[in-house]
Amino acid sequence: MFPERFSNLPAYAFPRLRALLDPHPAGGPVLHMSIGEPKHPFPDWVGPVMAEHAADFGRYPPNEGTPGLRGAICGWLNRRYGVTLDPERQVMALNGTREGLYNAGMALIPETKNGQRPVVLMPNPFYQVYMISAISVGAEPVFVPATAETGHLPDFSSVAPEVLARTAMVYLCSPANPQGVMASAEYWADLLALAEKHDFRIVADECYSEVYRDAAPVGALQVAAKTGADPERVLAFHSLSKRSNLPGLRSGFVAGGPESIARMKQLRAYSGAPLPLPVQHVSERLWGEEEHVAASRALYAAKYALADEILGHVPGYMSPQAGMFLWLPVPDGEAATLKLWQETGVRVLPGAYLSKAQPSGTPGAGYIRVALVAPFDETKAGLTAIRDCLFA
Repeated sequence: MFPERFSNLPAYAFPRLRALLDPHPAGGPVLHMSIGEPKHPFPDWVGPVMAEHAADFGRYPPNEGTPGLRGAICGWLNRRYGVTLDPERQVMALNGTREGLYNAGMALIPETKNGQRPVVLMPNPFYQVYMISAISVGAEPVFVPATAETGHLPDFSSVAPEVLARTAMVYLCSPANPQGVMASAEYWADLLALAEKHDFRIVADECYSEVYRDAAPVGALQVAAKTGADPERVLAFHSLSKRSNLPGLRSGFVAGGPESIARMKQLRAYSGAPLPLPVQHVSERLWGEEEHVAASRALYAAKYALADEILGHVPGYMSPQAGMFLWLPVPDGEAATLKLWQETGVRVLPGAYLSKAQPSGTPGAGYIRVALVAPFDETKAGLTAIRDCLFA
């Protein structure tokens, strides 16, 4: 009576974390550093704008986003990446980018590739929705190590030719969750060339693109435009959750080739949940403003510097280029997480919970992920506790 395709999935990361920690009392005041839920302030006009348009909760919203929202998204993409997209045919609003990252596979992965079961390549560690999207359409998820040895980005060119021949889609997160590294223009260009050679589509998860230390990360659409790539090669995903500190707004978008977007729109007309109109009005204004984004980025930069000061002596410590996490090396991620909880009350995430076990090992097993989302003083207290408990 039940499908077998999901029967062997591991528990999702945060239920696993609760099972690991909750049977044990916290060793101090609880500090949540396990989830990337931004705690920086969002613009104070969000509530009033929502209230101004509250009557629109009485209307069904357009599936793909209002013309105003799609226009604001295209305007932001042009200012940020120098790309010009058609708001009617090349962007679609999403009820959170997780929805779109999942449905990209449903809408775009073919039943077969070169007469065989299609493959979806993804980094390891990875955001687990990539794997579920592949499994849901009967594709084979193939995990490509993103470790210190590869610069914490997957080397897709190392994948066996017979696997590349079956590859229909590649997921890549840049800046990377959890490692915080950024794909360079050269990296994107090489991946685009590989996609052209083997005829697959790239899904660029760029939800952390506006949280960075120094130089802004280049984008997949930006490099695709400069190299003259087929517009259907790339789908880019962005979100207001991280950029504007509004994870509860559930507002993001996908941008890409018109045929890809048309197919995603068609599926979403049946299976999606359009953004309520008041949320779309708020989102339109957010994509048009940068001051709050720059202010938030400065707060992250201060916490990057704080982490360098407190934990920079740790062997293998990697100062983040971007994103909102530390990817800290430890002998055993689960043991370190439990010890930290029982002795200090600081709650982090074992790196293995973001990784898929392979015959060669589990890439994240020797790491913990630490979210730098709390206010500065809380972050300082948490990082100090981590240092004193795990690295003294």
